[in-house]
Amino acid sequence: MKEIKTPWGLLSPEVELFPIYYLIFIYGFVYILPFGEYFVGSTWFNLLKKEDGPLEWLQFFQYLTSAFIGFFIFTKNKKKNSINSFIWLLLSTLFLFIAAEEISWGERITGFTFNALTNLSIQGETNLHNLPFFHNYLLDPLLQIICIFMGWIGWRKWPHLNSLPSKKYSLFFLFVALFFAYYDISWASTIEHIRNDQEIFEFLLSSGIFLHFWDNFKKYRVT
Repeated sequence: MKEIKTPWGLLSPEVELFPIYYLIFIYGFVYILPFGEYFVGSTWFNLLKKEDGPLEWLQFFQYLTSAFIGFFIFTKNKKKNSINSFIWLLLSTLFLFIAAEEISWGERITGFTFNALTNLSIQGETNLHNLPFFHNYLLDPLLQIICIFMGWIGWRKWPHLNSLPSKKYSLFFLFVALFFAYYDISWASTIEHIRNDQEIFEFLLSSGIFLHFWDNFKKYRVT
């Protein structure tokens, strides 16, 4: 980890600070950028987080790349029957599925739709995560549990498993868990609802996953 120069001396953080810089940049700069509506018909902030926008496509490529990296690591792992190898295989399969879900299984690219799903989907899309029961009751709690596990419990309880993200990337996951917890509380209560900035934070999640996989790819590539 790089040392940070401050007026009080050098700081050596144990975690990646990109999530903090990213959120400061998004909310302290992009959010107030003028003239977005003049150029693109939307604010620059809304352009980033809209459906099929830049952040959603970046998430797709990050999940897809992570999945292929994970399969590569699994094939390189000499102990195929170990729990570590199983987790690599499980996560790679999961992220390949999530990548496909991010772009609704290519629906808007190919024009192919699966009507049985689109008729049930709350957004009229060919995917599973927007089915009413899953989206309304399971998606956010499941996401929060996964983020807390990957951002805190995993590296504390099983530091020997390199398939789980290390402490280094904990902020990528914990900020996401915090946002979704606060988001759900605000919408379930009578207080003012916070803005739906899910894509902003979901990009942090996919970035943390990608960086974790990429770090391990570099290690396995030279073995």
